[in-house]
Amino acid sequence: MKRTLLAGAVLLTFGSAAHAAGEAKNIIFFLGDGMGPATVTASRIFKYGESGSLAMDKLERTARVKTYSNDAQTTDSAPSMAAYMTGVKMNNEVISMSPETVATDPSRDVNGNLGVNNCAAGNGVAVPTILELAKAKGKAVGSITTTELTHATPAATFSHICNRNAQYAIAAQIVPGGAGYNAALLDGVDVLMGGGRNHFTPFDGVTNKAGRADGRNLLAELAAKGYTVAATRAAMSTAANTKKFVGLYSSKGHLEYELDRSATPPLGEGASQPSLAEMTTKAMDILSQNQNGYFLMVEGGRIDHALHGTNAKRALVDTIAFDDAIKAALDKARLTDPSLANTLIVVTADHDHTLTLNGYGKRGNPILDINRNYKDGQPAKDADGNSYTTLVFGNGPNRPQVRANLDSATVLADNYRQETGVRLASETHGGGDVKLLATGAGAKMFKGTLDNTKVYGLLKAAFGL
Repeated sequence: MKRTLLAGAVLLTFGSAAHAAGEAKNIIFFLGDGMGPATVTASRIFKYGESGSLAMDKLERTARVKTYSNDAQTTDSAPSMAAYMTGVKMNNEVISMSPETVATDPSRDVNGNLGVNNCAAGNGVAVPTILELAKAKGKAVGSITTTELTHATPAATFSHICNRNAQYAIAAQIVPGGAGYNAALLDGVDVLMGGGRNHFTPFDGVTNKAGRADGRNLLAELAAKGYTVAATRAAMSTAANTKKFVGLYSSKGHLEYELDRSATPPLGEGASQPSLAEMTTKAMDILSQNQNGYFLMVEGGRIDHALHGTNAKRALVDTIAFDDAIKAALDKARLTDPSLANTLIVVTADHDHTLTLNGYGKRGNPILDINRNYKDGQPAKDADGNSYTTLVFGNGPNRPQVRANLDSATVLADNYRQETGVRLASETHGGGDVKLLATGAGAKMFKGTLDNTKVYGLLKAAFGL
């Protein structure tokens, strides 16, 4: 792939600020996919009550982030994450490419999977990611997620492609020396974790019908390059910290929702999957072996998926699991860097959703329950005399033609989908600003209202790149 380094003003503006704020040896960038302000608030109330605090709430530096993409008021995850990682605005569905790149859908291979990458050679150029720049400086790098490893957010850290759905081609970009490898990764990403083994292993027509049509076993190729390859939490926990590591914990698709992963009995492959907190601390163990420091991206990716399904309960539980990973990282970092003088931790989201808190519910009313009036504690009623939930969505599938009365047993169930204003097959992203929170070395620079591309410049400056 042809590569061109775009040097915009954003890359130069903050150069002197890094020394004033203090260079960070290590950066951990936490991305809650779709974790808009209402999701943060609802998750806080769900777990800790109105007066409680999430771990992310305790980070002392805050900012607002504008998330629009190059061609849309409301972004999708590919260009929004890529803006954080590259400082460049790009079109929806495009991953870490120049602004003029046209999103071109992949087509189906002989097995019916989206295995044919249709990105033309002249369709835009690659723009460097902060992960690649860190690697060039001799630092270790990692990208971990609860989604497929080839999904938009992790892909934006290590790949360049015109369409986020070309996941088989994205997978090939992280195998050192292999066909399609992203050479800017030098000797390879040091830690990779997520789901979707099918994008790395060959189609067999029986157990791996979503596998690769080219017959390549990318996991075997990674192992041949010195990676430890793991498929379970147990294998991850016993893996040597001195070797590169790739952990893919689902045979196909994303990891289980946290609500299902921790259920008894667990669903699917959830029993063998690590939590995001466990993945985070393991990644820190491996990356910290590099004396030059590291960059680690941690995504709580399934928050977004539950919100698309208007299933607020799973979204809130996954947000709490994401917050637990932030706490675990803070605790671990402070064991060797008590004041975080050498460590920068940034927490943000790539975009909002249409979730909102409505009505005048009484304090202490369960956030997932029907709304109860703060004056008398009785169920609040709509104009037709029916009860309703505090959490609703602007759009999505559950829009009844005629509303019925709701009861607590119904709305508190795991699979309940909140009602919506506009009927759509799947809820959309929202275009509102998201929160950013930061602490540690260089955190003072994160303030005010920022375009998402400016965050890249601040990360780069704090890292001394």
